[in-house]
Order: sequence, then C-alpha cells, then structure tokens
Amino acid sequence: MSTSFKPAWWLPSPHLQTLWNPLCRKPAQLERQRERLWLADGDFLDLDWHGPHQAETPLVLVLHGLTGSSSSLYVLGLQQALAAQGWASVALNWRGCSGEPNLLPRGYHSGASEDLAEALRHLRAQRPMAPLYAVGYSLGGNVLLKYLGESGAHSQLQGAAAVSVPFRLDQCADRIGIGFSRVYQSHFMREMVAYVKDKQRLFAHQGQADHLSTLEQLGPLDDMRTFWDFDGRITAPLHGYADAQDYYRRASSRYFLGRVETPSLIIQAADDPFVFRHSLPEASELAPCIEMEVHAHGGHVGFIEGSPRRPGYYLERRIPQWLAEQAATNT
Repeated sequence: MSTSFKPAWWLPSPHLQTLWNPLCRKPAQLERQRERLWLADGDFLDLDWHGPHQAETPLVLVLHGLTGSSSSLYVLGLQQALAAQGWASVALNWRGCSGEPNLLPRGYHSGASEDLAEALRHLRAQRPMAPLYAVGYSLGGNVLLKYLGESGAHSQLQGAAAVSVPFRLDQCADRIGIGFSRVYQSHFMREMVAYVKDKQRLFAHQGQADHLSTLEQLGPLDDMRTFWDFDGRITAPLHGYADAQDYYRRASSRYFLGRVETPSLIIQAADDPFVFRHSLPEASELAPCIEMEVHAHGGHVGFIEGSPRRPGYYLERRIPQWLAEQAATNT
C-alpha cells in the first residue's frame, strides 16, 4: 500500500484541510462499549471500546486532541479502519471530555502523561496477552510522545503514532494567535472556558465548596483571549506549574524525543496552521526508533485526499498500515 499522500485538489489551503473533518465529514457509525476507569486520585476517565474481544488481538489506545473526545471524527475513523484489519481499539476521553464533567478541579492538559500511564496499566491488566499500541492526535500526540520519553524502555507499548503534534507549546500558543488561526484560538477559548464553568456549576450543585473555591480563586473567566491567558491563569495553577512558561517548558514533547525507545511514527504537515515550521524537531533530536513524515500540505489533523465525491483519509490508511508492519516485525 502506498505511503504517499496526495492532498485533495479541492481543499487547496491548510485551513480547508483542517476544517473538513469537523465541519463536513460524516461520522462513522460504530458499536462501542463504554468503560469507566477510576483513577488513583478519585477522578475518572471514560474509555470507548470497539472491535474484536479476543485476548491476543492487537489493541490500540486512541488519544484525542484539545476540546475533542472519543466522538471526534478522526477517532471514529481510525477505530473503524483498525477494526477493518481485525484489530481492537479503545478511545480514551481525557478528564471531563466524555460529556460529563470530571470530579476534581484539575482537568486535562498537554502534559498529562500520568493519566496516560494509568490508562495503559489498566489496559495491560485487562488484556495481558494483547500487543498494545497507541495513537495520539494533536494534544494527545504531545502527551503520548512526552510519556514515551519519560518511560523509555518501560512504555508497555509495541509501537506508537502521533499526528499534528504541538512540539513546542509556547511557540504554538504564539502561532495560533496569528492571522486566520485566531479563529481557532477563539473556538478553543470558548470551549475551554465552558469546560471550567461546567465544573463550577457541578460543584455548586453538589455543594462541594472546597472544589468550587479552588476554581473561583483562579479569577474571572470572561476576559481570556489567548492560550497564554488561559494556561497562565487556569492550566498552570491547577496542575502544579509556576506559570504558563513553566507549563510550556515542562510539557512540550520536543524535549522528550531523544529518550523515546518505542518504535514511533510522527506525521506532520509543514503548513499546519497551529504549528510553526521551526517548531518541528530536527532529525538530530529524534531517537533512532522514531520515523517522522513531514508532508508539504495537510493542515492540522487533516490529510484529506481523493475526490469530493469520494474523499480519502490518509491517516486512516497510513497508521493502520504502519501498525501492522510493526506487529509483523514483532512476531
């Protein structure tokens, strides 16, 4: 199967590539089983399973991006493609992303590798015989690569793929404030503020004064316009960082790539409207086990090919193919 990507001629800009999935694509109709994973700190993650149940069937954990969920169309599409090759998958919803607010003031963020580690331990216990893989998109890709660098030879994964990764969070926070990308920034700000307000309402309704107070002490939510605003006033204090700069430095996956020991594929577009070209790592920064594809076009989690009547999805062609190649190598 070809690994070449030929961008759809009818989506000539990175923004059209980026917006096709969320705005125009029909969702795959999947039968999935939801499982609630209770975390050590008393919070929860919701997992959506799809595909074969056999004990030794390869299993792929799928990680969505910022303000997404297991119902994001790229997640559904990948789960469908994996099932077509006989693989099982489980889509993780980061804290508070499954349609129900999470139970603690803290939430999810681009460095939340401890939640990923807990999910992987759970999957390994659930299916100890299954070869285990992971695929992360955008924020999920950043968390995945950070985790791989932190865990080294002990990742529990046979392979991993990451797509449209914000390798340098500080630079991406700047990039999304430029030009048309400010439209995305406004969308994310609305969604992230709503995420916090939903929890405030939950805590007020349940009479959890201490949790409510923790969020109220962060200050007003209505005057934040940029990622620097939100991450400085919300993300950093809620998750143990000194400020936005400290969060960006400690959570950016670019600084962890040299320590990865799990075979990994990274797929990026040079025209990603969320990521400066200079934010992409140099070859010298990559561990030997990392294969990086940089395509001239593709937008952010786009990579649409084919015709208007029959659009194709390169990511759902390439990633299952690459994972199958890893599985064949490991047998």
